[in-house]
Amino acid sequence: MLSLRLWFSSLVTDNTLSCSWRRTLFLVPPQILNLSNSSKNLRCYSGEPNQRTGFFPVASELQSSSSFPKDSPFSGLEDALVSYLFGKKRATDIAHMVWKQVVRKGDTVIDATCGNGFDTLAMLNLVADDSHDGYVYALDIQRDALDNTSLLLEKALNSKEKQLVKLFNICHSKMENVVPGNASVRLVAFNLGYLPGGDKGIITGSETTSLALEAAKRILMPGGLISIVVYVGHPGGREELEVVESFAAGLCVENWICCKLQMLNRPFAPIPIFVYRR
Repeated sequence: MLSLRLWFSSLVTDNTLSCSWRRTLFLVPPQILNLSNSSKNLRCYSGEPNQRTGFFPVASELQSSSSFPKDSPFSGLEDALVSYLFGKKRATDIAHMVWKQVVRKGDTVIDATCGNGFDTLAMLNLVADDSHDGYVYALDIQRDALDNTSLLLEKALNSKEKQLVKLFNICHSKMENVVPGNASVRLVAFNLGYLPGGDKGIITGSETTSLALEAAKRILMPGGLISIVVYVGHPGGREELEVVESFAAGLCVENWICCKLQMLNRPFAPIPIFVYRR
C-alpha cells in the first residue's frame, strides 16, 4: 500500500455541466497496471470521470494511457513530478520546468514577486533571443528585493540582456500599470510569502494577491500560464492559499486547466499551483 499519495487535480467547482468535471492525475504502482518496466515505482495517468456515471475509467483504460492531455503544459513532466514527490526537486524547480513547456523565445513574461531574482533570471533565459523582442517585467514591493535582483542580473547578464529586464518597485496587484497594454503576456509567475533572507514580517497578502491574480487573468494570452508557489508555513499563508484556490476554482474548464501539487503528509510544504489558459 502506498504510504504517500499525490492529489493533483483541476480546481473546478462550477455547477454548470460544461464546467463541473474534474480531471485527476493518479500515481499508480506498476503492479496494478501489469507494467513490464519494473524500474518505475509509479506511473502517471490523467483522466476524467464518465459524465453519465461519475466514475473514473476502469483499470484497463488506465493501462492504455500514461500521459497528460495534449493541450496540457505538463506533458512530458511525469518523471519530474515524481521527483518532487520524493523530495528530489523543489517546488520552484517544478515551476521552472513547467515554464519551459509554455514560454517561447521573444515572449513577454512577468515575475510578479521577483524576490532575490532567481525566477527573473530563469525567465530571461527562456525569452531572450537574437531579436531582443523578449521582455521580463519584474516587480516587488520591497526595495531590498529589487536591489538583490539587480545585483544578480549584473553578474549574470551582458549589457544587451540586461535591457530586456524591466524592474519595478511596485505591488504585484499593480502589474497592469507597468506592462504595456498591447503586450501579449505568456507567463505571470508568483512566488508568494516573504523575501528569503529578508524581513519575515513583510509578506504578500491575501487581498493584494487576489487583485494580482485577477490582473494576471486579464492580460494573459491564450496558451499562457499563471504559475503560483504558495508557502503555507508562515502566518497568513493558509489564507493566501485559500484565495489562490478560490480564484482557480472559479475558472471554467473549457478555457482553463487549473492544477495544484500538494504533499498530503507534509502540511507545511510549498504548494505549486498552475493556471493554464487554453
